[in-house]
Amino acid sequence: MKEMTIETLASFCRQYGFIYQGSEIYGGLANTWDYGPLGARLKNNFKDAWRKRFIQERNNSFEIDASILMHPRVWEASGHVASFYDPKIDCKHCKTRFRADNFISEATNGTVSAECMTYEEMQNFIRDNHIKCPVCGREDFTDVRRFSQMFETYRGTVDDNKSVIYLRPENAQGEYVNYINVLRTTRAKLPFSIGQVGKAFRNEVTPGNFIFRTIEFEQMEYQTFCKPGTDLEQYEYFKEYAKRFYIDLGLPEEKLRFHDHEKLVFYAKAACDVEYKFPFGFSELNGTHDRTDYDLSRHQEFSGQKMEYVDPVTNERFIPYIVESTVGVDRGVLALLFEAYHEEELPDGTIREVMKFHPYLAPYKATVLPLIKKRHAEKATEIYQRLSSIFMVDYDESGSIGKRYRRSDICGTPFAITVDDNTLCNNTVTIRDRDTMKQITLSLKEVAEYIGEKIKF
Repeated sequence: MKEMTIETLASFCRQYGFIYQGSEIYGGLANTWDYGPLGARLKNNFKDAWRKRFIQERNNSFEIDASILMHPRVWEASGHVASFYDPKIDCKHCKTRFRADNFISEATNGTVSAECMTYEEMQNFIRDNHIKCPVCGREDFTDVRRFSQMFETYRGTVDDNKSVIYLRPENAQGEYVNYINVLRTTRAKLPFSIGQVGKAFRNEVTPGNFIFRTIEFEQMEYQTFCKPGTDLEQYEYFKEYAKRFYIDLGLPEEKLRFHDHEKLVFYAKAACDVEYKFPFGFSELNGTHDRTDYDLSRHQEFSGQKMEYVDPVTNERFIPYIVESTVGVDRGVLALLFEAYHEEELPDGTIREVMKFHPYLAPYKATVLPLIKKRHAEKATEIYQRLSSIFMVDYDESGSIGKRYRRSDICGTPFAITVDDNTLCNNTVTIRDRDTMKQITLSLKEVAEYIGEKIKF
């Protein structure tokens, strides 16, 4: 099968209702995307899988939903106001703006990492290696400069420095500022975890690669608060836990790898990404970080509120260390889309396009198909209504049964339920498996349980 490119996937997603260009009827807004009927369900199922694995199935794990707009002092304490910048460089000829470190990586096909370079070193590397602008082909660039990633807005009716607030660039601070609240209301003991799913916003210099890097995106943040000295054990555990999460969802292990950070921020003890091999190269899906006690210590300093934990056995007081496991929702969806797409040649020589999602992730779990509309539609509608109270079900009565199977395949629906004369006579239906295309006959009373077992995660 020919590997799908980022451009062909974007076109595919638009055609079949997974993802549309944002504000498309107005010509679109660059690097904004709207999830369609299939994409919205896929994305929500991915988030629910994370909730099940990271919240539901783990002891002392709690979910919150913090506000997007937070007190500006939060971002002073976190260091974002002072240091949340990208290195930018502009082509003087065509005015295209690039993020300098990514520009170097892409120009060298990933053989050179600018992660540890200073701004001056990046600037010299671009000049000394005669790297050309990919848009106009010139070699005339500005110096590398700082570019703020924070989106500013204003609270109230007057735009001034006293009323400035920020759209959050990450979700993690919501867990940190609520650490004491969760500790108090849940009576949790270390180690315990706080997770949340939510939108974040970054004024990225070079967003791109479809939904991989955008200015508005979703994160699934997970912070584990633990006793100092146990943090590296937690760190190693969550590295493997995150990788296993992706494997269980259907990403092959040979396309996943760990990437340890070459350069750590001054307060971190360890940092590692889980990367997936996209058509454009290995790129991050998950980040695991040992953040020590930096975050809670900073918020204690800036807020004046105690962030200490009191050990119930020893009465020892200390500020917990934090091990973070963060998942990019949109990047995960992108990887799942790439991995699900298959082209298969059938015995008659035709090509079948099929999205082989894990059944738990599939937007629809089944589609109900009346074999002959005039004769079987009423019974098929009855079955559809009964099953749709249990899980997401589609209904299709237009065209030949073969064409409807193909439409079901392209949506990634794992089961197609055909209603025919046998259904009317003896209450049995034919169930077709998406992946094998094999068919079985079941009584109506068995259908919900059969599908329910198959779609578990």
